[in-house]
Amino acid sequence: MSMFNLLARKRFGPFFGVQFLGALNDNLFKNTMVILFAFRAASEAESGLLTNLAAGLFILPFFLFSGVAGQIADKYEKSRIMRIIKAAEIGIMLIGSVGFFTGHNVLLFLTLFMMGVHSAFFGPAKYSILPQHLKEGELMTGNALVEMGTFLAILIGTLAGGLLAGRQDIRAISAAIVGVAILGYLVSLKIPAAPAMAPGLKLSWNPFTQTAVLTRIIRKKQALFNSVLGISWFWYFGATLLAQLPNFTKHTLHGDESVVTMLLAIFSLSIGVGSILCAKLSRGEIELGLVPLGALGMTVFSADLAFIAYPPAGVGLMGVGALLQGPWLASAIRVMADLGMVGISGSLFIVPLYALIQSRADEESRSRVIAANNIFNALFMVGSALITMVLFKIGFNTVEVLFFTAILNLAVAAYIFLLIPEFVMRFVVWILASTIYRLSYSGRDNVPRNGPAVIVANHVSFIDWFVITAACRRPVHFVMHHAMFRNPFLGWLFRLSKAIPIAPAKEDAALKEKAFETISRELRDDNLVCIFPEGKITYDGALNPFRPGVERILAKDAVPVVPMALTGLWGSFFSRKGGKAMASVPKPSRRAISVAIGAPMPAASTAEAMETQVRALLGEAVVAAGAAPAPKALAE
Repeated sequence: MSMFNLLARKRFGPFFGVQFLGALNDNLFKNTMVILFAFRAASEAESGLLTNLAAGLFILPFFLFSGVAGQIADKYEKSRIMRIIKAAEIGIMLIGSVGFFTGHNVLLFLTLFMMGVHSAFFGPAKYSILPQHLKEGELMTGNALVEMGTFLAILIGTLAGGLLAGRQDIRAISAAIVGVAILGYLVSLKIPAAPAMAPGLKLSWNPFTQTAVLTRIIRKKQALFNSVLGISWFWYFGATLLAQLPNFTKHTLHGDESVVTMLLAIFSLSIGVGSILCAKLSRGEIELGLVPLGALGMTVFSADLAFIAYPPAGVGLMGVGALLQGPWLASAIRVMADLGMVGISGSLFIVPLYALIQSRADEESRSRVIAANNIFNALFMVGSALITMVLFKIGFNTVEVLFFTAILNLAVAAYIFLLIPEFVMRFVVWILASTIYRLSYSGRDNVPRNGPAVIVANHVSFIDWFVITAACRRPVHFVMHHAMFRNPFLGWLFRLSKAIPIAPAKEDAALKEKAFETISRELRDDNLVCIFPEGKITYDGALNPFRPGVERILAKDAVPVVPMALTGLWGSFFSRKGGKAMASVPKPSRRAISVAIGAPMPAASTAEAMETQVRALLGEAVVAAGAAPAPKALAE
């Protein structure tokens, strides 16, 4: 089914329309206002201060009101909340119209602040309603469509705002912003109901107290908290880039209003393209492996803006036609390409993170988790405005601000990925799965979405961990023979992913006991732990007897057991078929790898019962594999 078919569904289409129209109105108003500021200001510094003040005022309400907004979205039915918010938007835009007609900046800044309040209350309901109306396999596609629609709305708002700002057509501006607000309210009437998830919640109106409460909620799950940090950093980066584009165009590229509009349009369109690409690359899964790829692209292509030869001062402002036909054509094309690739990279970075938060947050507190995310986003974006203003004050120009942000992005991304090794692991898995094998899974829903569990699987090759990681939607802590950690690269990767080294008692009794203590701690922290009960990689392709060590684990921590069967790996480059693994040159083949996941077994299950279940799954997988041709792969 095409990802766009979701737009025709009542459970998604009206919501998408409301989100699209809201983003359109935000940007139609904001970009018209900012462009007017940029080209009426007497200097680059004055323009920079005004545009960054506008950016800061729009974001400030997210910090002040997100805590209350998250509580309201958890406590009350969400479609009704959206209708009330959309009705308020009509009144806000009427105030903005008065500001445009009278030319009072105070009214325009007040309208911008109130639109920030509007968005702060809309955000928690918007992102938390998706998991209520979409299946888990649709979350990635739904988020990609939302991001695509948002930036398509930015594109249209940018084009219309630039056109109206250039014509100084106040009547048209006012009619547009009020008309879009009215249309948004009418569409909101079609959004299906989304029941309250915590109707008994007692509201607290203190923003500082609620910030602390929401922070505690997201810190309960470290991956959730660190993902919020990643999203917040993205908005710091994006807010900085977008706020500087008018100045960059006028004072660096020496383009006029039409060039600003073109560059903003390219960036917005590229976000939409990147969102579609993200959905295609992830194949409907929440693919966190795309996040590091997106972060790298954001750094490389934004930093490249500092190494382009720009027109010298005094050439005058050029329109799009003059810029693309004159001697600065190559520079202009490179700027457009960089902005486009930054937008695509940003989508690869942000879409999986939003889907991750929606899928892993507890249902009864999902809106508050989104609210907490919005608070941190607000802090980072206000920080973007303040830091940029300071950089201008100490003498930075626009290009230097963008280069500083690119280098900062590299440092922050590296720090975040060290905090969240799951992203690095998923990146490695995604690369291998996209270039070496074609993987298929059955029974993935048997892996618990939350809570602890022990995974038991047959041990066929040196990349069983990779296949199981790809099959599970959650991080997995693998119990591995300590010798595996001696390899410099694999050892670093396993330590980063918090794999648990273990040794036989005759080799290192202390390490064995430490391993069991670590396993228990991970299970009590509600994590998944994978153990290969055979205790060794098979030498003949047959399943070896399961050892009783797994029973010791379950005797201390009574958690579900998830049996898995891996097929297709025997005979691969990483298996021991024909002798030592990885001893020959890999050859192209048509190898399919599959993972069959059985229903959870009780903690009282014996090692023998687990072995029996894995054998049964292996038999089912072989039958299933024989019923269909193996998909093509690039190498064994």
